[in-house]
Amino acid sequence: MSDIQNNVIKEIHPRISVAPMMDWTTKDYRFFARLFNPNVVLYTEMVTTGAIIYGGANRHLDFNKQEHPIVLQLGGSNPQELATCTKMAQDWGYDEVNLNVGCPSDRVQNNKIGACLMAEPNLVADCIYSMQKAVSIPVTVKHRIGIDDMQSYEEMLHFVDTVAATGCTHFIVHARIAILQGLSPKENRDVPPLRYEDVYRLKQERPHLTIEINGGIKSFDETQQHLQHVDGVMIGREAYHNPYLLAELGQIWSLEAPNRFEIMQQMMPYIHQRVAEGAPLSIITRHILGLFQNLPGARKWRQALSGGNAKTIQDIETAMSNIQAAMQRTEDYLREHQTD
Repeated sequence: MSDIQNNVIKEIHPRISVAPMMDWTTKDYRFFARLFNPNVVLYTEMVTTGAIIYGGANRHLDFNKQEHPIVLQLGGSNPQELATCTKMAQDWGYDEVNLNVGCPSDRVQNNKIGACLMAEPNLVADCIYSMQKAVSIPVTVKHRIGIDDMQSYEEMLHFVDTVAATGCTHFIVHARIAILQGLSPKENRDVPPLRYEDVYRLKQERPHLTIEINGGIKSFDETQQHLQHVDGVMIGREAYHNPYLLAELGQIWSLEAPNRFEIMQQMMPYIHQRVAEGAPLSIITRHILGLFQNLPGARKWRQALSGGNAKTIQDIETAMSNIQAAMQRTEDYLREHQTD
């Protein structure tokens, strides 16, 4: 199965992906996100090697077959453990494995995971080499443009060249440095300025590498602009808070955008299934709050489904009827008051 899916993921050009986000890109969100666009590459949350090896592989690796193409993002710095988990990912059916060298949180730093590894390019290279030897699916790296006192383009280039010497060809670059001492993870997503030009330059100087850009990208137009310079675009928080952006991005491949209500009609059987399995309704509804972002009734939709307000599936269906009515009233009002 993985070889077939691998062929699929390689054929998607350009590459648009949804960033791995802790507590957000769960399998419930990923199933929902897939309904908007068949070509967008989805990522799991970062999963540490220890969690997979010692905490139960089923819990951390299971996904819905509809999620393909899907990438497992691993956190770790032990080459053998990473190789073991990468092989498990291939056997599980993942299309690709990504190593996290970008997360700035204190918790992962203490375990030598994430952005702190940019200071140890040789160790990252050892990890990637071991991971690649264990599998036939692609292994990629997601990293920052720098950390702390390592903020120059030349230092980032050295990191990339060191890792690329292993045969790794795909780098996802968050176009901000990470300040590991002094800024919170949230601040590290906003405070350091974006330096898109460094990522563009990397592609120009290393044209044989696949370079995907990440950081602060919020629209179809911005995505199109970045694709003039790099091979792919990774979108984070905007794809979660405004998931219909994924449908709009279908224009890149001349896909017809699905209707929001059609998406919910496809989502409802999945919700029924998850509830029957014993999943609390609230852990599913929290992922669909942004479906009607910027449309009439969007606030009431969020209020109806957030904070455990939706107690039953009927509550979701009622919220759907209410927002459909709100949108119809707005459409009728605009029609009545439109002028020549």
